[in-house]
Amino acid sequence: MSAINVGIVGVSGYTGLELVKMLHAHPKFELAYVANSEGDTSLAALHPALKSVCDLPVEKADVKEASRRCELVFLALPHKTAMAFVKPLVEYGCRVVDLSADYRLPLEIYEKHYTEHTDRHNLPKAVYGLPELYRNAIASAQIVANPGCFPTSAILGAWPFVSKRVENSPVIVDAKTGVSGAGKKLSETTHFVNVNENLFAYNPLGHRHAPEIAHKLGLEESEVVFVPHLCPITRGMISSIYMQIDEALDAKSFIKKFYEHEPFIRILDKPVDMKSVAGTNFCDIFVKQQGSTLFISSAIDNLQRGASSQAVVNANIMMHLPEELGIPKIAYVP
Repeated sequence: MSAINVGIVGVSGYTGLELVKMLHAHPKFELAYVANSEGDTSLAALHPALKSVCDLPVEKADVKEASRRCELVFLALPHKTAMAFVKPLVEYGCRVVDLSADYRLPLEIYEKHYTEHTDRHNLPKAVYGLPELYRNAIASAQIVANPGCFPTSAILGAWPFVSKRVENSPVIVDAKTGVSGAGKKLSETTHFVNVNENLFAYNPLGHRHAPEIAHKLGLEESEVVFVPHLCPITRGMISSIYMQIDEALDAKSFIKKFYEHEPFIRILDKPVDMKSVAGTNFCDIFVKQQGSTLFISSAIDNLQRGASSQAVVNANIMMHLPEELGIPKIAYVP
C-alpha cells in the first residue's frame, strides 16, 4: 500500500506539535503539508525540539493547496476558525479530522455555548470521534469531530454506567488538568506565578465542555455537574466521577467486561495516576463502589488521548488502517 498524504493546518501549538511527532514516524501516513496563519517559517523554528528531525517548511494556510496535496487534513485550530476551513476542504474531496469544538455538537447546543455556526450543511454529517462509541461511523465519515479532553476522560469513565444510574440523580465530574490544555496563548490564568504551587477551579458549573459531556452521555445539561481545576503540572488529566447506581451491580466486573475488547482502555485495580498515561493514548479507569455510590477515576494525557493521538486513531479508522498503527503506548516515566 502506498503512503497516504496528510496535512496539518494549525501546526504552531502544542496539539500541532504532538501531531507532527506521530505523523513523522507513522508507517503509512506521509506528512505532506504543514501550515499556520502566517507561514514563511519552518517546523524547527516553531518547535526547536524538531530541529534535524522534521524541519518541513510551514506555509500560509491555503485550502486549495492542502486539498491538492493531501487525502486527509488535521485542523488544529480554534473554534470558529476551523469551520471556515472544513467547508471548502470537504468540497475539494478531503477527509477532515477537526480538533476544535466546531462539529462536536448539534447546532442549537453549539450556538448556545460558542458562536454562530457558518457551516450548517456539514455539521449534521460530522461524526463524533470517540472510537469506543462511534467506531463504525468514523470508518465511513468525511468529517470527524475530535472530542474535547475533559469530555474524553469523563465520557469514557461514565458511559458504561449511565444506563445503571439511579433515575434523576446527577453525574458529578470533578476534573483536574495540566496547564498545557490551555494552549500557548499567554494569559493571567496560566501565568507561571499564578499556577505554580497553586490549584483552583475555573468556570465551575459553566464550562463549555459540560454540554458536550451531557449530550454524548444522552443526558440533559442539568444532569451533569462539571467542575474543572487547573493544576501546576504540564500535562495530564484526571476526572473523578460520582454516580448513584443500582447497588446490586458489581461495578468492577461490569466495566472490565464492558471494555474488554478496547485496545486503549485499561481497567486498573488501584486508583489511576496521570504519569502512567502521559505521552500515550491510553485511558486508565478505576472504579470503587460503596452501596449505591460509585466512584470512577479516569486518567488521560490531555494533549494525546485528549487531542492529538485520538485524532490519529480516528484518521487510521477513516483510512481503513489498523487502529493502533503509529499510536504511542509507552508513558513518559519516570
